[in-house]
Amino acid sequence: MPIFQIDNNSIQPIANATFEQLELLERQDLQSLLKTRIDVISPDTLVVAEEFSEWEDSRRSIDLLGIDKAANLVVIELKRTQDGGHMELQAIRYAAMIAALTFEKLVTIFGDYLRKNDIDEDPIDLLLNFLNWEEPDEDRFGQEVRIVLASGGFSKELTTSVLWLNEFDLDIRCVRMQPYDNNGQILLDVQTIIPMPETEDYQVRIQEKRRKERASRKTMPKKYDIEIAGNSHTALSMRATMFILVSGVLESGATPQQIVEVIPGRGTLFKDFDGKLNAEQVREEIMKSDRGQVVPKADRYFCKDDSELFHFANKTYALSNDWWEERTERAAKSLVEAFPSLNIRFRPTGA
Repeated sequence: MPIFQIDNNSIQPIANATFEQLELLERQDLQSLLKTRIDVISPDTLVVAEEFSEWEDSRRSIDLLGIDKAANLVVIELKRTQDGGHMELQAIRYAAMIAALTFEKLVTIFGDYLRKNDIDEDPIDLLLNFLNWEEPDEDRFGQEVRIVLASGGFSKELTTSVLWLNEFDLDIRCVRMQPYDNNGQILLDVQTIIPMPETEDYQVRIQEKRRKERASRKTMPKKYDIEIAGNSHTALSMRATMFILVSGVLESGATPQQIVEVIPGRGTLFKDFDGKLNAEQVREEIMKSDRGQVVPKADRYFCKDDSELFHFANKTYALSNDWWEERTERAAKSLVEAFPSLNIRFRPTGA
C-alpha cells in the first residue's frame, strides 16, 4: 500500500523503493541501525549479541540475538530483499543451535557484546533489571526460542511455511520493512504481517488451545505418591508434594537452612522474616518487593493462610510454590538421600 503526503491542499503519493535501490546494506546499515532500536521490529527485546556464531563447524551467524521479557531467547534475522530468501530455514537452524544456551553463558556473551560496543555496564545487572529478576534463575531461562524475520518483503512460499510451522508451537514473526524515497528523505513503513496485529490474540488463543489438546492426548500432568515418617499420601500435585515433603522434614527436627543446603539451585526456596508473622503480614512483606509482574510475587509462595507458614527460632518462613516436574523430582530425590532416617518414599502415581 502506498504512502501519501498532503501538500498544498493535494494528496501526492510517495514513491516506494527497495533497499537495493537506496543502496542500504543488511549488516552495515539495517543491522547497525536496528540493534540500537530493536523495538522497531521486536518490542520488549534486549539485544545481547551481534553476528553470533559460537558453535562448532559452522561459518554462519545469527544477525542479532536477543532476549525477551519472559526470558526467552530471540533469533533475529534480517534481509533487504523482497522475498526473504530462505531466512526461515536459517533461523530454525540457529534456534536449534542456541536452544541449550544457559543464563551463565549468556552473561558472558552479553558482556562481550557490551565491550565491543563500548558500553560500560555490568551484563548481569542489565539482564536482571530487564527481566525483572532478583537473581539468576536457570530453570526459568530460555524455556523457548522465538524467531523474528525482518525483510523488505516475503515470498508466498516463505509465509506459507511460517504459518504452518506456527501451528506446531513455534513462535515465528514476519516483519515487513518497506522503504520510501521522499525526495531524498528515506521513510520506513514497518508492518508485522505474521501474525497480523488484528488477529494476533485470536491466533495465540487458537495455537494455545491446539497445543493443550495435543499435550492432553499425549500425557496428563504427573501426580505423585509419597510416604514420610510413616504417613502416606497419594495422587498429589507437584506443589502439594513438595509442601508435604518439606513440612515432614521440618517436623522431624531439621531447619529451613538445612533444607536449602540439600535442595540444589534454590536460593529463593524460602522467604524468611523476623518474628512470628501471620499470612496477611507475610503477604504484605513479600509484596513490598513486587515489581508489577503478571503474577503477584506473594502468589509464588505458600502463604494464603497461617497453616502454610513455618516458624523457627523467632523467624517466619514461606515456602516457594514454583514447582514443575524436573524440579520436583530432583528436589524430592535430594531429600530422600539427605534424610534416610525418615524413610521417605517418592514415586509417580501408578508407577
